[in-house]
Amino acid sequence: MSDNSTEASFHIAVGERRFGRVNWLGLRTLAGREVTRFLVVYTQTLLAPMVTAALFLLIFNIAIGPQRGDVMGVSFMSFLAPGIMMMTVIQNAFANSSSSIVISKVQGNIVDTLMPPLSGLEILLGYLAGAVVRGTLVALGIGLGLVLFLGLVPAHPLIALGFIVLGAAFLGGVGIVAGVFAEKFDQMAAITNFIVTPLAFLSGTFYSVEALPPVLHAISHVNPVFYLIDGVRYGMIGVSDSNPAVGALICVAATVSVAAVAWQMLRTGYRLKD
Repeated sequence: MSDNSTEASFHIAVGERRFGRVNWLGLRTLAGREVTRFLVVYTQTLLAPMVTAALFLLIFNIAIGPQRGDVMGVSFMSFLAPGIMMMTVIQNAFANSSSSIVISKVQGNIVDTLMPPLSGLEILLGYLAGAVVRGTLVALGIGLGLVLFLGLVPAHPLIALGFIVLGAAFLGGVGIVAGVFAEKFDQMAAITNFIVTPLAFLSGTFYSVEALPPVLHAISHVNPVFYLIDGVRYGMIGVSDSNPAVGALICVAATVSVAAVAWQMLRTGYRLKD
């Protein structure tokens, strides 16, 4: 009986060492901190983006909705809504991870994240968790509004959700890279204004890329954000400018690439340990 107990304890210990390479407690704590950070100011981080998205839809509907006619066989509002949803998701996912890192660097408490026994991968996943949860909650809130006020029921809800999570993860990774790179708030604002916002606005959010000149049409098809918006549009209304499967592969590749760059920065302490 004693021998069996000893052997069982040995196997448990070996298992703990084998699978204990990931600091699950630390990862869960960091992810929880990132989620709590935006939940305590939910009026700013969740409700405000939803209201902004609603205002976009209202203004476009009043200004050009009646004259625009159908787009790709659906009403202009139905075409527009998924693009605005994804635009809001990626902006908030980016803001969540980038602001968390920049604020910690400026306030000098980034050491609280670097000193615990967390690997670069665990820190990366913790920050991404906050970005994905925030982006997904914003999308769910907007989606509920679309169902209640526009009667827009998702044609392929799981596909829409998959692209939403991919988009939040991709821009969350970009936010980590930007947050590590930026040394102060004005640098972060420049990245937001000159990179993230143009990507969100010029990737088919408000129009079909089929209407673009050939050069811009070709450029759009190497932009991962275009495939994110197009994929959500397919999930919501069942039509798209590109093949959703190809778009998903491109988005996964882009997300993995950005995450690899962010992991390398976090692993080496680039601009964090100075």
